[in-house]
Amino acid sequence: MQDRHDEPSTAAPAPDTGAPGGDDRGPRSGLHPFDWRSVGVLAYDVLLAVIAWFTAYGLRFGFDGVGMLYERMMPLAAWALPAQAAVFWATGVYRGLWRYASLQDLRRIVTAAVLATALVPVVHLMLRLDSVLPRSSLLLMPLVMVALMAGSRFGYRMLREHRLARVTHRHGDPVIVIGAGDAGVTLLRELSRSARWRAVALLDDDPAKRGRVVHGVRVAGGVDDYAVVARRLGVGTAIIAMPTVPSAHRRQIVQRCIAAGAQVLTVPSFEEMMTGQVSVDWLRRIELEDLLGREPVKLDADQLRQRLTGKTVLVTGAGGSIGSELCRQIARFHPALLVLFDVSEYALYTLAEEFATLSPDTVVLQRVGDVKSAPRLAAVLDENAPDVIFHAAAYKHVPMMEEGNAWEAIRNNTLGTLRVAEAAIAHGVAEVVLISTDKAVNPTNVMGASKRLAEMVCQSLHARGPTRFEVVRFGNVLGSNGSVIPKFAEQIARGGPVTVTHPDIIRYFMSIPEAAQLVLQAAGMGRGGEIFVLDMGEPVRIVDLARDMIRLAGFTDEQIRIEFTGLRPGEKLYEELLADGENSRSTHHHKVKVARAAEVPAEWLDAFRAWLEQPRELGDEEVRRDLKRWLPEYVGPARAELRRVVG
Repeated sequence: MQDRHDEPSTAAPAPDTGAPGGDDRGPRSGLHPFDWRSVGVLAYDVLLAVIAWFTAYGLRFGFDGVGMLYERMMPLAAWALPAQAAVFWATGVYRGLWRYASLQDLRRIVTAAVLATALVPVVHLMLRLDSVLPRSSLLLMPLVMVALMAGSRFGYRMLREHRLARVTHRHGDPVIVIGAGDAGVTLLRELSRSARWRAVALLDDDPAKRGRVVHGVRVAGGVDDYAVVARRLGVGTAIIAMPTVPSAHRRQIVQRCIAAGAQVLTVPSFEEMMTGQVSVDWLRRIELEDLLGREPVKLDADQLRQRLTGKTVLVTGAGGSIGSELCRQIARFHPALLVLFDVSEYALYTLAEEFATLSPDTVVLQRVGDVKSAPRLAAVLDENAPDVIFHAAAYKHVPMMEEGNAWEAIRNNTLGTLRVAEAAIAHGVAEVVLISTDKAVNPTNVMGASKRLAEMVCQSLHARGPTRFEVVRFGNVLGSNGSVIPKFAEQIARGGPVTVTHPDIIRYFMSIPEAAQLVLQAAGMGRGGEIFVLDMGEPVRIVDLARDMIRLAGFTDEQIRIEFTGLRPGEKLYEELLADGENSRSTHHHKVKVARAAEVPAEWLDAFRAWLEQPRELGDEEVRRDLKRWLPEYVGPARAELRRVVG
């Protein structure tokens, strides 16, 4: 049976499309190229061009005789103005929104003015007009035209923003923006147009910025001064506009703001804000992922394209947390066919519906089946002939697998892997990637032991046939099925208490997308037989995680208590990424290493298979007893407790 699917929710607000001339980011949906509003703006700019002609001629000949100026200019202007109007239209001067006039609009105007002026001598020469065309007027005309056209637009924007600022200054909720860098400046510009928020101060640790004024907002001090500045200005909300700051620093800032009683918000990525994909409507409360955030994964795209593009890829456990995200990431590389294999029909249905909406070009097949069923696997592989299999199907809940379900954990996680691996060899699959766990290292529980045995199965079979087998180990993922994050959120919503098993228990965490991306990266560099270990960063104390979630929800430790319940069956205080006697070597990707694992004797699998395939149901104690025979590094519950005390 596979783990269940977590359905993400992605929604974006519709872009603002109202204003003269359309949207600066491209043509608006349904906008006719000759709508009356744009024609009106064109007529206005032609009028400005006439004024520019008079001004350029007047600066050359003097403004004393308007009639004489008219006589000298008009024979040429009558022919040149229509040509200039065509240039204005062709260069996209009308694509910009006046209320958001920017440097991009200024560049369009300069381009249009220079090209429009360059047309004048061309028209004069082609029509052989008997009119006066001073060279000085040709130099003056684009300058005057740019001043008039750009001045109109930026003047409109300044007037509008001044009026908005007066309204929002009276009605918007006061906020303090933390970070006076590029993201903070962009945010201030957005806030100046918001009726909901009103920035009253900036905070930044750069001494050179102290006392400076940005978009009318003063840098009132450093981040450490938040409590003092907030109390003086009567502010209860902080917005962290530092999207690239390290997570440890962000965590300190958030804790300082929360300690001062602030509601803490954060901005989207700076790249999104600069490209106009988001607005202040996308401001959100700080979340746990922001505090535990890790640097983005940089994938070797060329390597992955060679492995995935145009290939048939099968993912077992496709409906689970990791399996579904793997499918999303694989789809980015345009496989010829993506086969979703899971025992849960609802999980497959939900994921297939998501692909139909968000990735309609990806060819997806849904196949319901149990990884322990050799006939079903053979039928699916016969039908689709996959090039690559990602084996993510597994039972993962440690305490549940420890008591009453030990034999099922072994059968699903280990026998299921054996069935998938043998089917892959029989059907000529080029590559199989096993998703493993840090709990397979020096396992103290049945779930971890079942995954280490699955690793050993793949190691043994890799030496026997042409199919490449790779294993990828990593720790906990934020928000996955059965993780502590949803459990803590539920307990906080109920008013507590939040239950933690032990004050010293620590775990490694990464986000689901990061885990899936690194699995693909490891698979892309695999040559077969490797156990890849992902960089999990620094371990996190679970009690600190609980406290952060309580504070982010707006509560204090007194309002929602933390209770310690004791370690659960099979649970240990810490997880390891390498077993005793193992070490690792680096790869060309700094977040992926290769473990130097002990070799599996060739005869091991034949003897182990007889035990694994026996029809009799084994009890929990019998499973634990036999595990010590097949897996020397398995540490039973009693030895795990002794190891914890001694260590």
